[in-house]
Amino acid sequence: MVILFVFLDNLFSLGYSIIVVWCFFAMAIFDVVKKELIDREVLIEKENELKLVTSALLSRGHVLMEGVPGVAKTYTSKALAKLLGLSFKRVQMTPDLLPSDIIGYYVYDQRSGGFVLRKGPIFTNILLVDEINRASPRTQSALLEAMQERQVTIEGELYKLEEPFMVIATQNPVEMEGVFPLPEAQLDRFLIKVVTGYTSTKGLVKIMKNADEIEEAIESLKPVIAHNEVLEEIRKVRYVRIDESLYSYIASIVEETRRHAAVRLGASPRAAIALVKMAKAWAYTSSRDYVIPDDVKAVAQPVLMHRIIVKPELELQGVTPDKVVEDVLSRIPVPKP
Repeated sequence: MVILFVFLDNLFSLGYSIIVVWCFFAMAIFDVVKKELIDREVLIEKENELKLVTSALLSRGHVLMEGVPGVAKTYTSKALAKLLGLSFKRVQMTPDLLPSDIIGYYVYDQRSGGFVLRKGPIFTNILLVDEINRASPRTQSALLEAMQERQVTIEGELYKLEEPFMVIATQNPVEMEGVFPLPEAQLDRFLIKVVTGYTSTKGLVKIMKNADEIEEAIESLKPVIAHNEVLEEIRKVRYVRIDESLYSYIASIVEETRRHAAVRLGASPRAAIALVKMAKAWAYTSSRDYVIPDDVKAVAQPVLMHRIIVKPELELQGVTPDKVVEDVLSRIPVPKP
């Protein structure tokens, strides 16, 4: 929000002129979300995850959430949708789920004597795809058009999806049987990957004590911002300023992932664009209208780690994509103001 203070001095005899002062007061969307969910302990020790998901929404991106069962992945998605007044649907992926179960299909209506469209759960603002790696590749691919083009095709007919549209897909990192790993092409469609884990002992105690209250609080959440205001917030993020030196900094980070000795496949140009978008959104959710190097560093891991493939022989030695990103960040000089 921009507040314009205009001070008009009536003492013309003293030679004063009109002074216009711009004061930027940023009550960013995340400030409201944080107050309702983190400060009131509806979500415990999940501030970073919540900020990442909110930033991805403002960037018009999709999120891959990885974590063991029971670490509030569904709660985080549902609570965010409720607070922002957005429609929310959840799909539990299984091997026998068909693409039409997600996007929809035509059924014969005896009353009208014609076929009518029965829309699938993808027609929503926030779609939680639970355990996406349990679905068959055919069903996983049904999400590709929706995620990239924000539209679906049913029986040759094109249907635009309502804005904002975000897919939050979850997967369990410990289960290896009966799953279909996402191909690189589909992983690249996700703006960020959020790894969420267990809370501290203190946090766990709070969860145990207030489990019923937390569940009731999530169910009773009311929108704190209108749908059209969310769209306006998304528009504002586009105009967050980023210096030319930071564009070069991001390009150097992405190129270094390709040159890294442990990497078989590095980050693509799409990853660089994602890094710019997330850095802008992270700055905006931090109540700034400009990007600093710390914003780039804060989002580098979630943007890049699912886009990097480590050489198999080094993977066996314990080298992981997140360690590669950490090493890359330590190598690239930070631009000076």
